[in-house]
Amino acid sequence: MDYFPQNPPSDPAKLPEYLRNEFRRIQQVMLADQKAVRLTVLHAQPDKYAEGDVVYADGTDWNPGSGKGVYRYSGSAWVFLG
Repeated sequence: MDYFPQNPPSDPAKLPEYLRNEFRRIQQVMLADQKAVRLTVLHAQPDKYAEGDVVYADGTDWNPGSGKGVYRYSGSAWVFLG
């Protein structure tokens, strides 16, 4: 399930109801039962990353050490997960 915001009302009096509905829709998307996680293949190390981040390296333009695959940042290095 994806979230795409609705157009906000032009009437400022309708803004509170609009925001309540948008927050409810966002919550539904966040709580939806996800069957999978899709990682974007990265061709360069992210500009910002922190311990526990998980990425998918292309293995050619960016090779954190073991070629193409999924890596977790340990706080000091990228660890190949597979």
